[in-house]
Amino acid sequence: MVFGIQKLIQDHLVERRIRRTRLVTKDGRCNIEFGNVKYGNHFAFLVDFWTTFVEFRWRFVLFFFITSFTLSWFIFSLLWFWIARNNGDLKWQNPSNDHTPCVWNVFGLTTAFLFSLETQTTIGYGVRAITPHCPVAVALIIIQTLIGALIHCFICGVIVSKISLPKKRAKTITFSEMAVICPKKDFLCLMIRVANLRKTLMIGSQIYGKLLRTTVKPDGETIIMDQVNIEFLMDAGKDNLFFVCPLTLYHVIDKASPFFDMAEDTFHKQEFELVVFLDGTAETTSSACQVRTSFIPQEIMWGYNFLPIISRSKEGKYRVDFSNFSKVVAVTTAHCAYCFHNIVGHHIPSINGIDNGGFGVNFSNN
Repeated sequence: MVFGIQKLIQDHLVERRIRRTRLVTKDGRCNIEFGNVKYGNHFAFLVDFWTTFVEFRWRFVLFFFITSFTLSWFIFSLLWFWIARNNGDLKWQNPSNDHTPCVWNVFGLTTAFLFSLETQTTIGYGVRAITPHCPVAVALIIIQTLIGALIHCFICGVIVSKISLPKKRAKTITFSEMAVICPKKDFLCLMIRVANLRKTLMIGSQIYGKLLRTTVKPDGETIIMDQVNIEFLMDAGKDNLFFVCPLTLYHVIDKASPFFDMAEDTFHKQEFELVVFLDGTAETTSSACQVRTSFIPQEIMWGYNFLPIISRSKEGKYRVDFSNFSKVVAVTTAHCAYCFHNIVGHHIPSINGIDNGGFGVNFSNN
């Protein structure tokens, strides 16, 4: 039992270390810090205030929503109280019976706040109303109405923009937890899976990758986070993917690939991060979005292939079995790319078929 607890703690610490060191998390968030930023550069966020507000967390947006309205009501209530005081409308000023107030039934700070709230929200209960006796009050009610309308428009715009952010659409696009390396059509390939969980398409979808690693140049210069382009393909091409069902994309490991010099027994000892991007336009909203994920060496399985997930039911409908989306099966694979291309027999995969029992269960349900 003690050994089991120690193993759990050790696995948890390893997972935390991996999560802390990777640049892009599995859900696409960038793990980076900015230090020693000049104080003057912070004003750039105020200049681009719209993007700043849209990127605020919901808790801060709700706080700003409540604060902006409540503060504006209170500030204008002080102005209405000041107008009533200067006109002698307050109770403690003992106005005469024939006195004409600037605002009916505003005789204290509480009633001034209620009138300010009713004015800015256009409630108008009919108990408190402005009179033409005070020109200053007429000007103030115009100013408050205009400012209230601006606050309404701004807050509603921020909320609608946050709800319709493209990255919300990206939540319904998922990548496989692991990547695999195995033969495919006489090539050694690194393969990943990606699925669109909605039936609406992603138009003009493109997928590409970046390999991030630390390299040392011949002159001794160390480049941290050196980026190398990784090209992913499909049998039908790499551009304008028909993203109606889960796709398996592959990168050919040839002499131009940065994975060519790696081998199975040393692969997991490498230090790199493969970041995969998928760009596209949502069919429903016509908004462009990008989905990101990353794979570290421990998440790339050499000598495995994905299980099939697409079948046809008895009624002739195509069916996707997501229970096998990230499942893999061992296949015969050369232990390095050089062996695959230069030693006869290493490029031949296993001829045994893959029995996917899940499809039989799915068929029986139709």
